[in-house]
Amino acid sequence: MSVTHEKTMLKAFDNTALQRAMQLARETLEIEADAIRAVLTRLESDDSVARAVGLLFNCDGRVVVSGIGKSGHIARKIAATLASTGTPAMFVHPAEAAHGDLGMVTSHDAFIAISYSGEAAELLSILPIVKRMGAPLIAMTGKPQSSLAQLADVHLNIAVEKEACPLNLAPTASTTVTLALGDALAVALLDANGFREEDFARSHPGGALGRRLLTHVRDVMRSGDAVPQVAANVSLTEALVEITQKGMGMTAIVDDAGRPVGVFTDGDLRRMLERVQDFTKVTISDVMHANPRRVHPEQMAVEAVAIMEEFRINQMLVVDGDDKLVGALHIHDLTRAKVI
Repeated sequence: MSVTHEKTMLKAFDNTALQRAMQLARETLEIEADAIRAVLTRLESDDSVARAVGLLFNCDGRVVVSGIGKSGHIARKIAATLASTGTPAMFVHPAEAAHGDLGMVTSHDAFIAISYSGEAAELLSILPIVKRMGAPLIAMTGKPQSSLAQLADVHLNIAVEKEACPLNLAPTASTTVTLALGDALAVALLDANGFREEDFARSHPGGALGRRLLTHVRDVMRSGDAVPQVAANVSLTEALVEITQKGMGMTAIVDDAGRPVGVFTDGDLRRMLERVQDFTKVTISDVMHANPRRVHPEQMAVEAVAIMEEFRINQMLVVDGDDKLVGALHIHDLTRAKVI
């Protein structure tokens, strides 16, 4: 597209066109919100959702979700939401199912078929086989008298008064309702299965929540020679050399058994500058903070973050079951690991 043509198009989108666009955007949201409320009211008068949840909860296998066209896109999302919230699920394309993928479905599975008209030929061609397998069938359609609805063990009525599309053609309100109802099933199952935050993290190890809930102190702590430590009888000058070399802004002070008895930080040094003139005469044990905060390697990294935030510190020592120093943790280590 040329620059001139692009500028012409921008000029053509005048204030009147902008107002029209905003009006349609508002109407779309209102129509879709009204459609969800209407379905909620309708479903409150029957037990179809409860029966669907019961079938899915008692499923020994997986929940197979299928649909074609826009319904297929919604089916993929519903399957993904179920799988990520503790209900094993997968999407199967009905056309591919008719050419071999139906072998993925077993009698232990539950099948959710989505078609607003309830007459999608690709779905109807495979559902008799699904029924013969003995897999329970849940249908989501906008036509209770449709072929698909009549085949189903449970029918969820997703009928809408109108689509948000000004031509009343493109699936808009109907797909929103279907997606919302799929989310409702997933949330109900999540609760019934006792699915918790830790379970969600295990299925999302690459996400922020997964990193926060699955990362242990041992995964991010510094260990070995990277841990700054000195004996209690060394001079402050020697301790400062250790702080500088290890680059953690602090050093642990340990006893002969390797147990931390204190800590000294850059902040402590800055505060000393006003009152100490000759560092060579100061022993680190004279100026250290005794009984430093510590964590264990097996603790969750978020626990270390909570302690750091509570006591407003940037470093912590890591000790084993015998209280021996095995590592050190800096707030920057937690930031790099995206725990915070």
